[in-house]
Amino acid sequence: MLVEATEILGRQIYTAEGRLLGDVDNLVVDVDAAKIDGLYLAQVNPVLVEDPRPVSVPYRWVSAVNDVVLLKYFPRRVSLKKAGGRAEKSLETPEAPAS
Repeated sequence: MLVEATEILGRQIYTAEGRLLGDVDNLVVDVDAAKIDGLYLAQVNPVLVEDPRPVSVPYRWVSAVNDVVLLKYFPRRVSLKKAGGRAEKSLETPEAPAS
C-alpha cells in the first residue's frame, strides 16, 4: 500500500494488455482538490507512442498501483498527424471512458 504519492515515482506503467509504456517521472497534481490528475512519462515505448514524446496519462485511466502501475485504458497507438501546417494528435482507438 502506498503511503505517499511520491512513492509512485519510478514505477513502471503497463497497459491492460501487458505492454510496458514507461516509467513514472513526475506527477500532475491538482493542488486545490488535493489529488493526482496524471502521471508524466518523459520516455515512452515507441511501439505505443510515435516519435517517442513525453506523455501525461490521466490518472482516471489507472486501474491499480502496487509494485507497478496498471492502466485500464491506453490507446493502441498515439501518433501525430500534420493538418494544415500544425500537428494534430490522432488516436487509433475511441476516446477513453470518463470514469
